[in-house]
Amino acid sequence: MFDLITGRVERPFHERAPRSKFVAATAHAAVLVLVLGISLLSVANPLPEVPTMMAFAAPAAPPPPPPPPPPPAQPSVTPPVAAPAPKPGALAAPVEAPSSVRPEPPTAVADALGGVVGGVEGGVPGGVVGGIVGGIVSPPPPPAPPPPPPTARKPVRIGGQIVAPALVRRVEPVYPGIAVAAQLSGMVILEAVVDTEGCVESVKVLRPLHLLLDQASVEALKQWQYSPLILNGVPTPFVLTVTFNFSVKR
Repeated sequence: MFDLITGRVERPFHERAPRSKFVAATAHAAVLVLVLGISLLSVANPLPEVPTMMAFAAPAAPPPPPPPPPPPAQPSVTPPVAAPAPKPGALAAPVEAPSSVRPEPPTAVADALGGVVGGVEGGVPGGVVGGIVGGIVSPPPPPAPPPPPPTARKPVRIGGQIVAPALVRRVEPVYPGIAVAAQLSGMVILEAVVDTEGCVESVKVLRPLHLLLDQASVEALKQWQYSPLILNGVPTPFVLTVTFNFSVKR
């Protein structure tokens, strides 16, 4: 179509001239070099640094346990020493039986101490005639222990089969003048505890009347004296009741 327009029939690129071939080869080589150069430039980028040596540190091993203590030293045991065998002599037992038995001669020591002529085996100087052969005089028995001290016995109450012992000393209460002036009269009942010797140990008011009369009764009763009360051969404390009557004489 271009030939018709231009009116020329020349086709430089379609001709197989050496120049065109050279130009085409040069263009292909340039494109190939360009492609390879770009590829090499992209590959030539700096690579990441690789460590020359990598080491892994493991934790240190625990220290070894301490050695066990040495065993205790065993006590040295000395082997028992055998007793030496008795040498044959006068004290050794005879090996052969004697042909006859001869009585032993009396000794001067036995005669001096009053022993029996001929004595017996195992006897002691001053022993008892007819003692046991081989017997040993035993020591005398130890003395008997002292009797224990008498323990405190509980006071018994007078009454029934237990009769109060004889009254050795009696003291009458003092009638206070104020009580007489006030005409105070009545009965005071007391309880007395008497010890093993017959003395009044304590007094308790069971039925009071007036403070003045009660105090006068207690002071009088504390001065009373009884004979000791003996029960089964043992002195025993006792308790009894005492009554005082106060009356104004007109």
